[in-house]
Amino acid sequence: MSTGISANRLEIMQIADAVAREKSIEKEIVVQAMEHALQKAARSRYGAEHDIRATIDPRTGEMELKRVMTVVDESVLDPETRPFNPSTDIMLNVALKTDPEAVVGKEYSELLPPIEFGRVAAQTAKQVINHEVREAERERQFGEYKDRVGEIINGVVKRVEFYNVIVDLGRAEGVIRKSESIPRENLRVGDRTRAYIYDVRRETKGPQIFLSRARPEFMARLFAQEVPEVYEGVIEIKAAARDPGSRAKIAVLSHDSSIDPVGACVGMRGARVQAVVGELQGEKIDIIPWSSDPATFIVNALQPAEVSKVVLDPEEGRVEVVVHEAQLSLAIGRRGQNVRLASQLTGWSIDILTESEESERRQKEFAARTELFIKALEVDEMFAQLLASEGFETVEEIAYVDTIELASIEGLNDEIAEELQARAAEYLEKQAAELEAKRVGLGVEDALKGVPGLTAPMLVTLGEKGVKTLDDFAGMTGEDLRGWFETKNGERVREPGLLEEYQLSQEQADGLVLNARIAAGWIEAPPEEEAPAEAQGDADELSSVFPDRS
Repeated sequence: MSTGISANRLEIMQIADAVAREKSIEKEIVVQAMEHALQKAARSRYGAEHDIRATIDPRTGEMELKRVMTVVDESVLDPETRPFNPSTDIMLNVALKTDPEAVVGKEYSELLPPIEFGRVAAQTAKQVINHEVREAERERQFGEYKDRVGEIINGVVKRVEFYNVIVDLGRAEGVIRKSESIPRENLRVGDRTRAYIYDVRRETKGPQIFLSRARPEFMARLFAQEVPEVYEGVIEIKAAARDPGSRAKIAVLSHDSSIDPVGACVGMRGARVQAVVGELQGEKIDIIPWSSDPATFIVNALQPAEVSKVVLDPEEGRVEVVVHEAQLSLAIGRRGQNVRLASQLTGWSIDILTESEESERRQKEFAARTELFIKALEVDEMFAQLLASEGFETVEEIAYVDTIELASIEGLNDEIAEELQARAAEYLEKQAAELEAKRVGLGVEDALKGVPGLTAPMLVTLGEKGVKTLDDFAGMTGEDLRGWFETKNGERVREPGLLEEYQLSQEQADGLVLNARIAAGWIEAPPEEEAPAEAQGDADELSSVFPDRS
């Protein structure tokens, strides 16, 4: 009988060893799962109200069942949250009768005879063990892969489900979703593949390891594997952008002036870059030098097109690029691919114009300013063109510029300058009166007129767009005034703001809203000595740029 028991115990430990090796988890975890299964079976036999504990010696396989009673103090127990349980508790005064050293919390155990596993009990025990081993395996997988996000990993395609590719990673499985795969790449069961780990999450069905072959980071990591200088950090990949399976751009910077970053990434006869291209299914890769100067970087990013001129708008994050007519199709690329990748690479929204388009636009702006000066100042076309060519854009600039500066223009003198400024002031007063009448007609309340920084033209614009009360305006945000970008169908689309035509900076727009909320009593104005200089400066700047002459 004892020989049979020993053999059985030995077999149990062998099973525990085998499961631990197969699932790559600690043997102690498997033994612990077995103990929990034994406890559950024993409680089914003796009653769930008992505190029954099972232990298995991990060396010998010896099993032991104990019923445990714990010493409690009746005065401490709460009948609602922790009532007395005669099956697991023993009162302190009762315990002291047999054990003078009894204290609250002391445990007494009683050995129980081994139990025979029936069919149901054996099935239950098996389920408990499987569940705990599976949970331990999931925890091991999560712990192993959560710190590997950002790495490239090798695997074998295990199956394909609804265009999602399941990859066997050896000790876990990863998934390449359709959106993260290279278009037209047909991975089949049994194919070896490489992918980029971009996320590892805990989910109810176990840790999910998300892989990608379409992300720019995958391409950057491939270069790190193929180019020793990138791996060692001598060459840094500053940015990357991809149209998976078609074309990509990568910006590189060398921290060693003696090493050409582009040449190092291309390799001898293109060997290094071709190794990456082969892994990416023939994706064409443009390797460009990175520059800290945005204009230079944008010009480089639009290669192979040649750029004539670059005009940056840092506040909007936009750039206007002028190219020769013959370079337009090259700069834009097939279906806008080249300019789209350049925009992703640089982080700037890029607008491309031909030289003729830019010239035509400049001429239109010049003609519009000339027409404005003819009408407002009652001067002839030649005189108006002279003012426009000197850089004046608005009647306000002429009205409030220093008279000496205006008189210094060739063909003008002090007398003419003063006459021009008088006519400009008269025009602005007339315009202000018209705007005031329009504001009143639109029903824009006077309280809104009192917000520092809001000009008469702005008030009319707000009234035309339905914002007529102080509370209406105070409920706005800076983005509501300036406009904002949204991503629609993968493209950044600009949504216009209420006061977009006035080209407010973010600080100016936020300052207007802040002033309105103070005026509406929503928030208190800060003490004068602690008033944020930036907000006051914004209001002053607004007043100077858009003077309210109403």
